[in-house]
Amino acid sequence: MQATPFVHLHVHTHYSLLDGATRIEALIERAKQWNMPALAITDHGNLFGAVEFYLAARKAGVKPIIGCEAYLAHGDRRTKDATEGKESFHLLLLAMNRDGYHNLLRLASIGYTEGFYRKPRIDKEVLRELSDGLLCTSTCIGGEIPQAFLSRDRAAAEDLAKTYLDIFGPDRFFIELQDHGMSEQRMLNPELADLAKRLGVATIATNDVHYLDHDDVEAHDVLCCINTGKLLTDEDRFKFPTDQFYFKSLSEMSALFPDHPEALANTLHVANLCNLELDLSKRYAPVFKVPEDVTQKSGKPVDDATYLRRLVEQGAKERYGEITPELRERIDYELDVIIGKGYASYFLIVWDCVRYARGQGIPIAARGSACSSVVSYCLRISIPDPIRYELYFERFLDPDRDEMPDIDLDICQNGRAAVLDYVRQKYGHVAQIITFGTLKAKAAVKDVARVLGLGFEEANQLTKLIPSELNMTLDKALMQEPELKKRYEADAKVKRIIDIARRLEGVARNAGIHAAGVVVADQPLVNFLPLYKAPGQDVLITQFDGPTVEKVGLLKMDFLGLRTLTTLERAKQLAERATGKPIDLERIDLKDAKVYELFARGDTRGIFQFESGGMRDVIMRMKPNRIEDLIAANALFRPGPMEYIPAYVARKHGAAWTTPHPIMTEVLSETYGIMVYQEQVSRIVNRLGGLELKTAFRL
Repeated sequence: MQATPFVHLHVHTHYSLLDGATRIEALIERAKQWNMPALAITDHGNLFGAVEFYLAARKAGVKPIIGCEAYLAHGDRRTKDATEGKESFHLLLLAMNRDGYHNLLRLASIGYTEGFYRKPRIDKEVLRELSDGLLCTSTCIGGEIPQAFLSRDRAAAEDLAKTYLDIFGPDRFFIELQDHGMSEQRMLNPELADLAKRLGVATIATNDVHYLDHDDVEAHDVLCCINTGKLLTDEDRFKFPTDQFYFKSLSEMSALFPDHPEALANTLHVANLCNLELDLSKRYAPVFKVPEDVTQKSGKPVDDATYLRRLVEQGAKERYGEITPELRERIDYELDVIIGKGYASYFLIVWDCVRYARGQGIPIAARGSACSSVVSYCLRISIPDPIRYELYFERFLDPDRDEMPDIDLDICQNGRAAVLDYVRQKYGHVAQIITFGTLKAKAAVKDVARVLGLGFEEANQLTKLIPSELNMTLDKALMQEPELKKRYEADAKVKRIIDIARRLEGVARNAGIHAAGVVVADQPLVNFLPLYKAPGQDVLITQFDGPTVEKVGLLKMDFLGLRTLTTLERAKQLAERATGKPIDLERIDLKDAKVYELFARGDTRGIFQFESGGMRDVIMRMKPNRIEDLIAANALFRPGPMEYIPAYVARKHGAAWTTPHPIMTEVLSETYGIMVYQEQVSRIVNRLGGLELKTAFRL
């Protein structure tokens, strides 16, 4: 089927926060459905969704065009003067190639880190400096050239166009025509077309897409009210001037521009000029610099791999005393994988952070799958002995997969800032990671109900009918909750609220800072991703979320501040003061009967993960008398495995149990024949099915 000779080049996704209402997948699906060969993303002032859009479009066979509708300051981007009136113009920029993409990363970063004043602004100084590989248009009615025409200053409009021609040249600057049914645009288009003709500049026809379908206009109107805190009935609220800001078809666009077929055809020409290929196969983990005194003692340079081996050997002797053949085999295997994949520096950087924190008396340790690594244990990154607890390295790092390791660190809440400062000062290029809050089912209904004027109590009653389950959607809620469905079918106001909320469900609502995520590099981060600063804050943040940070090949580390560790440290200090004896929490007696009596009584308020009423009920029935019981209780007390708690309790207290095979009996003996841990499942698959552990962990 022949491709449609029109491409949408001015498109806002929901990453134009609370202004765009289009989801990336839906946009791409529509472009593919209408045989449009390419599609652009041009969110307001940011590149939040650029890589997500790029990957989704490539997967669908639609050519992705990465762009941004930037905000251009009237003068110097650094001037923040409330008296200058309208604070910025709009400026559409599209990346033609990798140089253009990297310049777009820099411009989007500068907008937030240097030019933010109500909006993330750039100026002509940096635009001229970073124009290579970029294509520019006169943009929408909010652009500098259209605004000059609206002020009836043709000379200024022409001078501005000549400035952009000087910056971008005739092949990379286009005059943009739009028609959303606005009288201003119908007055502007002849002026813009005439200007283009006089200067020899090509025109393109665009629609300023903010929502997918014409039927989405009310939902988008509500979204704007959510943004501004207004009601839909407020006459002075911000409102789009017409209902034409949707993803139009070729026939709709042709009907708008019968006198400018070349402007439609030129969108395909622009798409052909934009040929960005992102290489997401490379990794850019920083290189750990081995201390100079180590090199001096060796008399020759010591690389990161050699230094890592030395530290692990030293740590193994301290941790285990004797290095048995079994331990030697495990250490060599893990180090071969880690070093072979080029992750020696990563482990050394984590080790360095942990070493620094402990040197400052800040409690810190790895959690999760990193505890399955003997290397982590020997470096004192993690605390549990993986051999003692039969934890497998493959759970942490698959030897056959090209994926970055992920060591998550829990840190005393009071010391987290100090550790982050250390990382910034030592490694230089560090930023926290952005996260996006979305309009999930309950939040969408709550926000829409407010905008439509529903009272607080009534809105609260409605949202309570939506089940509080993971990944709950409004469609699921209507199927699962009879009372919600009844109200939806019987009450027109409720139906309207839910129908609008369904259109907005999943849309990004706000940007925040990830509770733990930090990205670390040994060269400027803007070489790889755009940067962001939240209004009123001086914290450097990525514009890409955690998964995207990893996709572009950067090292992501998790530093999670935990008040529990703060509480433990305080309790330790008080106990030491009372007894006059030092306490090492890593060497406390795990067989102390009095401690298990406390658990058996359910006297565990304030004990992390054992303080809820449900968990206290479980351990009172279980009567734990060994650390393995507490580990099992923690693993079982979550959705899914909870149903096996009665069987575990019964079997612990003497109930008979069997398994279908002796190997299963051996593997599951610790948990009375119940599969509690992923390691047990993988071990059974490994021993019964003969699959390697690395394969078993993928199942």
